[in-house]
Amino acid sequence: MRCLVIEDEIETSRYICNGLREAGYVVTSCDNGFDGLHYATSEQWDIIVLDRMLQGKLDGLVVISRLRELGKKTPIIIVSALTNIDERVAGLRGGGDDYLSKPFAFSELLARIEALLRRSDSNQNATQLVVADLILDLRTMRVTRGSSAILLQPREYRLLEYLMRHQGQTVTRTMLLEAVWDYHFDTQTNVIDVQISRLRTKIDKDFASALIHTVRGAGYRLGPCGTAADV
Repeated sequence: MRCLVIEDEIETSRYICNGLREAGYVVTSCDNGFDGLHYATSEQWDIIVLDRMLQGKLDGLVVISRLRELGKKTPIIIVSALTNIDERVAGLRGGGDDYLSKPFAFSELLARIEALLRRSDSNQNATQLVVADLILDLRTMRVTRGSSAILLQPREYRLLEYLMRHQGQTVTRTMLLEAVWDYHFDTQTNVIDVQISRLRTKIDKDFASALIHTVRGAGYRLGPCGTAADV
């Protein structure tokens, strides 16, 4: 799971990030609303932990407002030293999914994050993932395109499942390394390009339209058609 932490108190940020990493999350952090908004809109996240009282023009509520205006539905849990009812209501009505007052126990934060993820990730409850005529059955691990069955190796299956869960979105090489290979660092490896090439051979080669696209300078995208940035 990928978590973005936007918190300008150094010790609080370290406390949250260290705890989440120990719990198995992949964590990125920043200390201001501008960087937070950039990260939140340019990459895919499973959860965002957001400080309500960020310094500068983009405080927590402004960040949430901008994200919701852009159609971003990522679950957001607000953490704040503002504890009165009016502030909590404003945070939730402003687009936050939960509100946790400071100081807090990490165990409570983690429990709230887990609850949000259970409620929000509808794909986890799906029995099939479908993109155009490509179908991945999560129960049987069977993959078909049109009337053809496609046999995949375990790593290819995990790669395709991740791409299908993020259909229409650009996924970076770093995201794929973390999600599919469990690498949490820049490896300078071509393993992703090799696996994508193999997957393309099975998914796209014998069909009229390609579903796997390379987004130049960014990563890959799975969808029924390309754009000017795709090759």
